[in-house]
Amino acid sequence: MLKVRVIPTLLWKDGSLVKGIGFDSWRRIGAAMPAIKVYNTRDVDELVLMDISATSEGRGPDLAEIDALARECFVPLTVGGGVVSVESVRDLLRAGADKVIINSAAYSTGDLITEAALRFGSQCVVAAIDALRDEAGQYMCCARNGTQRTGIEPIAWAQRLEALGAGEILLTRIEFDGTLRGYDLDLMAQVASAVSIPVIAAGGAGSYADMLQALRAGASAVAAGSMFSFTEQTPREAKRFLAEHGIPVRTAS
Repeated sequence: MLKVRVIPTLLWKDGSLVKGIGFDSWRRIGAAMPAIKVYNTRDVDELVLMDISATSEGRGPDLAEIDALARECFVPLTVGGGVVSVESVRDLLRAGADKVIINSAAYSTGDLITEAALRFGSQCVVAAIDALRDEAGQYMCCARNGTQRTGIEPIAWAQRLEALGAGEILLTRIEFDGTLRGYDLDLMAQVASAVSIPVIAAGGAGSYADMLQALRAGASAVAAGSMFSFTEQTPREAKRFLAEHGIPVRTAS
Protein backbone atom coordinates (compact mmCIF):
# COMPACT_ATOMS: atom_id res chain seq x y z
CA MET A 1 0.00 0.00 0.00
CA LEU A 2 1.27 3.48 -0.87
CA LYS A 3 2.36 5.56 2.08
CA VAL A 4 0.63 8.84 2.80
CA ARG A 5 2.92 11.86 2.59
CA VAL A 6 3.09 14.74 5.07
CA ILE A 7 4.41 17.79 3.21
CA PRO A 8 5.44 21.12 4.73
CA THR A 9 4.87 24.05 2.38
CA LEU A 10 7.31 26.97 2.18
CA LEU A 11 6.14 30.19 0.52
CA TRP A 12 9.06 32.20 -0.78
CA LYS A 13 8.94 35.89 -1.70
CA ASP A 14 11.79 38.32 -2.35
CA GLY A 15 14.31 36.00 -0.74
CA SER A 16 12.34 35.35 2.45
CA LEU A 17 9.74 32.87 3.62
CA VAL A 18 6.34 34.46 4.15
CA LYS A 19 2.90 33.53 5.45
CA GLY A 20 -0.49 35.18 5.51
CA ILE A 21 -4.16 34.40 5.06
CA GLY A 22 -6.08 33.83 1.87
CA PHE A 23 -3.00 34.17 -0.36
CA ASP A 24 -2.19 37.58 1.14
CA SER A 25 1.27 36.54 2.28
CA TRP A 26 2.78 39.56 3.96
CA ARG A 27 4.35 38.23 7.16
CA ARG A 28 8.04 37.38 6.86
CA ILE A 29 8.98 34.33 8.92
CA GLY A 30 12.65 33.79 8.09
CA ALA A 31 14.95 32.40 5.43
CA ALA A 32 14.45 29.24 3.41
CA MET A 33 17.78 27.56 4.11
CA PRO A 34 17.39 27.25 7.90
CA ALA A 35 13.84 25.96 7.46
CA ILE A 36 14.98 23.30 5.02
CA LYS A 37 17.74 22.18 7.39
CA VAL A 38 15.21 21.86 10.22
CA TYR A 39 12.79 19.86 8.10
CA ASN A 40 15.62 17.53 7.10
CA THR A 41 15.53 16.28 10.70
CA ARG A 42 11.76 16.00 11.13
CA ASP A 43 10.73 12.94 9.12
CA VAL A 44 9.06 14.90 6.34
CA ASP A 45 8.29 13.00 3.16
CA GLU A 46 8.61 15.94 0.79
CA LEU A 47 8.92 19.73 0.78
CA VAL A 48 7.01 22.17 -1.39
CA LEU A 49 8.76 25.47 -2.15
CA MET A 50 6.65 28.07 -3.95
CA ASP A 51 8.05 31.34 -5.29
CA ILE A 52 4.80 33.27 -4.96
CA SER A 53 6.02 36.49 -6.58
CA ALA A 54 7.58 35.04 -9.74
CA THR A 55 4.43 34.99 -11.88
CA SER A 56 3.23 38.46 -10.84
CA GLU A 57 6.69 39.85 -11.54
CA GLY A 58 6.83 38.16 -14.94
CA ARG A 59 10.01 36.24 -14.24
CA GLY A 60 11.16 32.68 -13.94
CA PRO A 61 12.37 30.93 -10.80
CA ASP A 62 15.69 31.89 -9.20
CA LEU A 63 17.66 28.88 -10.39
CA ALA A 64 20.84 29.73 -8.50
CA GLU A 65 18.96 29.93 -5.22
CA ILE A 66 17.00 26.75 -5.98
CA ASP A 67 20.28 24.98 -6.69
CA ALA A 68 21.73 26.13 -3.36
CA LEU A 69 18.62 25.07 -1.43
CA ALA A 70 18.37 21.71 -3.20
CA ARG A 71 21.96 20.88 -2.29
CA GLU A 72 21.01 21.12 1.40
CA CYS A 73 17.61 19.43 1.08
CA PHE A 74 17.73 15.72 1.82
CA VAL A 75 14.07 14.99 1.06
CA PRO A 76 12.23 15.24 -2.28
CA LEU A 77 11.82 18.90 -3.24
CA THR A 78 8.85 20.14 -5.26
CA VAL A 79 9.25 23.67 -6.66
CA GLY A 80 6.79 26.06 -8.26
CA GLY A 81 6.40 29.68 -9.30
CA GLY A 82 7.11 31.28 -12.65
CA VAL A 83 6.97 28.00 -14.60
CA VAL A 84 5.83 28.98 -18.11
CA SER A 85 7.59 26.57 -20.46
CA VAL A 86 9.13 23.14 -20.81
CA GLU A 87 12.48 24.87 -20.52
CA SER A 88 11.41 26.19 -17.10
CA VAL A 89 10.64 22.65 -16.00
CA ARG A 90 13.95 21.37 -17.38
CA ASP A 91 15.92 24.12 -15.66
CA LEU A 92 14.28 23.47 -12.27
CA LEU A 93 14.91 19.73 -12.51
CA ARG A 94 18.54 20.42 -13.41
CA ALA A 95 18.78 22.79 -10.44
CA GLY A 96 17.76 20.00 -8.09
CA ALA A 97 13.97 19.95 -7.96
CA ASP A 98 12.44 16.48 -7.95
CA LYS A 99 9.03 17.74 -9.13
CA VAL A 100 7.77 20.96 -10.65
CA ILE A 101 4.46 22.70 -9.96
CA ILE A 102 2.60 24.19 -12.91
CA ASN A 103 -0.37 26.45 -12.29
CA SER A 104 -1.16 29.69 -14.12
CA ALA A 105 0.57 28.81 -17.39
CA ALA A 106 -1.55 25.70 -17.80
CA TYR A 107 -4.69 27.78 -18.39
CA SER A 108 -3.22 29.49 -21.43
CA THR A 109 -0.83 26.76 -22.54
CA GLY A 110 -2.40 23.39 -21.81
CA ASP A 111 0.20 21.68 -23.94
CA LEU A 112 2.78 22.62 -21.32
CA ILE A 113 1.52 19.86 -19.02
CA THR A 114 1.58 17.30 -21.82
CA GLU A 115 4.99 18.31 -23.14
CA ALA A 116 6.55 18.28 -19.67
CA ALA A 117 5.01 14.90 -18.85
CA LEU A 118 6.20 13.36 -22.12
CA ARG A 119 9.70 14.75 -21.79
CA PHE A 120 10.34 14.24 -18.08
CA GLY A 121 7.63 11.85 -16.91
CA SER A 122 4.26 12.49 -15.30
CA GLN A 123 5.78 11.82 -11.88
CA CYS A 124 7.65 15.14 -12.20
CA VAL A 125 4.58 17.21 -13.03
CA VAL A 126 2.38 18.56 -10.24
CA ALA A 127 -0.61 20.60 -11.42
CA ALA A 128 -1.81 23.14 -8.86
CA ILE A 129 -5.45 24.13 -8.52
CA ASP A 130 -6.19 27.23 -6.45
CA ALA A 131 -9.95 27.48 -5.93
CA LEU A 132 -12.36 29.83 -4.24
CA ARG A 133 -16.11 29.80 -3.73
CA ASP A 134 -17.71 32.70 -5.60
CA GLU A 135 -20.66 34.88 -4.68
CA ALA A 136 -23.07 32.32 -6.10
CA GLY A 137 -21.59 29.57 -3.96
CA GLN A 138 -19.84 27.86 -6.87
CA TYR A 139 -16.22 26.75 -6.81
CA MET A 140 -13.96 28.46 -9.34
CA CYS A 141 -10.30 28.04 -10.27
CA CYS A 142 -8.03 31.06 -10.03
CA ALA A 143 -4.69 31.84 -11.66
CA ARG A 144 -1.85 34.24 -10.88
CA ASN A 145 -1.64 33.54 -7.15
CA GLY A 146 -5.40 33.70 -6.70
CA THR A 147 -5.87 37.12 -8.30
CA GLN A 148 -7.38 36.07 -11.64
CA ARG A 149 -10.64 34.17 -11.87
CA THR A 150 -10.67 31.74 -14.76
CA GLY A 151 -14.36 30.84 -14.93
CA ILE A 152 -13.34 27.16 -14.83
CA GLU A 153 -14.80 24.76 -12.27
CA PRO A 154 -12.24 22.69 -10.29
CA ILE A 155 -13.63 19.23 -11.02
CA ALA A 156 -13.63 19.76 -14.78
CA TRP A 157 -10.17 21.33 -14.60
CA ALA A 158 -8.78 18.48 -12.51
CA GLN A 159 -10.06 15.98 -15.05
CA ARG A 160 -8.54 18.03 -17.85
CA LEU A 161 -5.18 18.20 -16.07
CA GLU A 162 -5.18 14.44 -15.60
CA ALA A 163 -5.97 13.94 -19.30
CA LEU A 164 -3.12 16.28 -20.24
CA GLY A 165 -0.67 14.13 -18.28
CA ALA A 166 -0.27 15.65 -14.80
CA GLY A 167 1.03 13.16 -12.26
CA GLU A 168 -0.75 14.67 -9.28
CA ILE A 169 -2.77 17.68 -8.20
CA LEU A 170 -2.04 20.17 -5.42
CA LEU A 171 -5.48 21.43 -4.36
CA THR A 172 -5.84 24.62 -2.30
CA ARG A 173 -8.97 26.43 -1.12
CA ILE A 174 -7.81 30.04 -1.27
CA GLU A 175 -10.00 31.44 1.50
CA PHE A 176 -8.83 28.74 3.91
CA ASP A 177 -5.14 29.37 3.31
CA GLY A 178 -3.32 30.26 6.54
CA THR A 179 -6.46 30.17 8.69
CA LEU A 180 -5.73 26.93 10.61
CA ARG A 181 -9.45 26.12 10.33
CA GLY A 182 -9.07 22.86 8.43
CA TYR A 183 -9.17 21.90 4.78
CA ASP A 184 -12.22 22.28 2.57
CA LEU A 185 -13.35 18.66 2.80
CA ASP A 186 -16.22 19.03 0.33
CA LEU A 187 -13.92 20.38 -2.36
CA MET A 188 -11.34 17.69 -1.61
CA ALA A 189 -13.89 14.90 -1.85
CA GLN A 190 -15.32 16.21 -5.12
CA VAL A 191 -11.96 16.57 -6.84
CA ALA A 192 -10.42 13.36 -5.48
CA SER A 193 -13.41 11.29 -6.58
CA ALA A 194 -13.28 12.79 -10.09
CA VAL A 195 -9.69 11.79 -10.91
CA SER A 196 -7.47 8.76 -10.50
CA ILE A 197 -4.20 10.60 -9.87
CA PRO A 198 -3.14 11.60 -6.33
CA VAL A 199 -4.56 14.80 -4.88
CA ILE A 200 -2.63 16.70 -2.21
CA ALA A 201 -4.78 18.62 0.27
CA ALA A 202 -3.55 22.15 0.97
CA GLY A 203 -4.89 25.31 2.54
CA GLY A 204 -6.15 25.53 6.11
CA ALA A 205 -4.59 22.66 8.08
CA GLY A 206 -4.58 23.46 11.79
CA SER A 207 -4.33 20.08 13.48
CA TYR A 208 -3.44 16.45 12.97
CA ALA A 209 -7.17 15.70 13.00
CA ASP A 210 -7.64 18.03 10.02
CA MET A 211 -5.10 15.96 8.11
CA LEU A 212 -6.89 12.75 9.02
CA GLN A 213 -10.20 14.16 7.81
CA ALA A 214 -8.68 15.23 4.49
CA LEU A 215 -7.25 11.77 3.93
CA ARG A 216 -10.58 10.18 4.72
CA ALA A 217 -12.16 12.60 2.23
CA GLY A 218 -9.92 11.23 -0.52
CA ALA A 219 -6.61 13.07 -0.32
CA SER A 220 -3.48 11.05 -1.03
CA ALA A 221 -1.18 13.45 0.84
CA VAL A 222 -1.51 16.45 3.13
CA ALA A 223 0.39 19.74 2.93
CA ALA A 224 0.61 22.37 5.64
CA GLY A 225 2.38 25.68 6.14
CA SER A 226 1.11 27.79 9.06
CA MET A 227 0.41 24.71 11.17
CA PHE A 228 4.10 23.84 11.22
CA SER A 229 5.29 27.47 11.41
CA PHE A 230 3.04 28.88 14.14
CA THR A 231 2.12 25.95 16.39
CA GLU A 232 4.05 23.31 18.33
CA GLN A 233 2.85 20.60 15.95
CA THR A 234 5.43 18.79 13.82
CA PRO A 235 5.46 16.52 10.76
CA ARG A 236 6.86 13.67 12.87
CA GLU A 237 4.00 13.85 15.36
CA ALA A 238 1.50 14.24 12.52
CA LYS A 239 2.66 10.93 11.11
CA ARG A 240 2.48 9.24 14.48
CA PHE A 241 -1.08 10.49 14.92
CA LEU A 242 -2.07 9.28 11.45
CA ALA A 243 -0.45 5.89 12.02
CA GLU A 244 -2.39 5.51 15.27
CA HIS A 245 -5.57 6.03 13.24
CA GLY A 246 -4.76 3.41 10.65
CA ILE A 247 -3.21 5.60 7.96
CA PRO A 248 -0.13 4.08 6.28
CA VAL A 249 2.81 6.43 6.64
CA ARG A 250 6.55 6.09 6.32
CA THR A 251 7.76 4.96 9.72
CA ALA A 252 8.88 7.88 11.86
CA SER A 253 12.10 7.45 13.79
